[in-house]
Amino acid sequence: MYALLFADTGLSPAAISSLFVIWSVTTFTLEVPSGVWADVFSRRTLLVIAPLLAGTGFGLWSLFPSYPVFAAGFVLWGAGSALRSGTMQALVYEELERVGATGAYARLIGRSEAVSMLAVVAATALAAPVLAAGGYRALGAASVAACLACAAVGWLLPESRGGGGEGEEEPSLGSVVRAGWAQVRGGSAVRWSLVLVMVVEGLTSLDEYVPLLAQSTGVAAASVPLLVLVVTVGDAVGGWVAGRGVRWLAPLLGVGAVLLAAGALSGRPGGMVLVGAAFGVSRWAMAAADARLQERIGDGARATVTSVAGFGSEVVALLVYAGYALGSQWAGAGVLVSVAAVPYVVVAVVLGLAGRRGRVHREM
Repeated sequence: MYALLFADTGLSPAAISSLFVIWSVTTFTLEVPSGVWADVFSRRTLLVIAPLLAGTGFGLWSLFPSYPVFAAGFVLWGAGSALRSGTMQALVYEELERVGATGAYARLIGRSEAVSMLAVVAATALAAPVLAAGGYRALGAASVAACLACAAVGWLLPESRGGGGEGEEEPSLGSVVRAGWAQVRGGSAVRWSLVLVMVVEGLTSLDEYVPLLAQSTGVAAASVPLLVLVVTVGDAVGGWVAGRGVRWLAPLLGVGAVLLAAGALSGRPGGMVLVGAAFGVSRWAMAAADARLQERIGDGARATVTSVAGFGSEVVALLVYAGYALGSQWAGAGVLVSVAAVPYVVVAVVLGLAGRRGRVHREM
């Protein structure tokens, strides 16, 4: 809906694209530093600040619509996204670890993602009547209210670290960076887990092309949102069942790859059901990969290392966008989306071989 605001203000497509570049550059630039901050300062405080930054940007857009204000809003939004990335995972895992319930991590993260996606669907459905009733200012007020609610929920989250206990040395920026680098450099398990998160999470950027894939099946324009909803529901179901059957990560990723390729290449509306199932597997795998990473990294630089994974997943997403843009000169949406099945197969094979090698070592 805000894209309509940009257009109604008279911005050209090139100017609107430049705003998205500002957004991406801000998130990229602050991704890893924000993880370091989360390991030094209060993570709960950062989770309160993050939505307040985004809400400030939305409010400014609605009150003072102009290119400089839009740019400032995207900087604030990107900064808020970076502050949340890595911080939330670190806080949740360490609090679960404190009560001896780390096994619930994947389930909690997966379900939070599922609820988030369904909330986006609901917000999108409500945006049109709100816009019709009160214009962009009403839409901005609703966005700010949602961000304030997020900040309030963030403040209610538990946080046991950073209490400044007696004899407890306060971490510094330098010590956190050194600890994070030592964990990545010193353990192959951490490095492989980082790569797994980067690839699986980065490939979820395919969801940007689901409407184009639905359109390519030949259905009427009014039916495209319904097919997109099918995929969204599949994605949400995958998040909701996260944490179960984690030991089957490799074979299920392979199954997801087959479903994605078959559904995308079918060229039929029914194929979107297979695509939705593949997205569900991907969401489930993302939670499993995140849990695997959290198990292998230490508390001293947990948010920092997790933010490195977030940075890498953004790089993979950019490669997906670039690859789609380049490939669209020769192929349609079905073929291009199906190509994403290849990295899933590669990851599944590598995980399978690694698991088999581990079993051999244990038996010896």
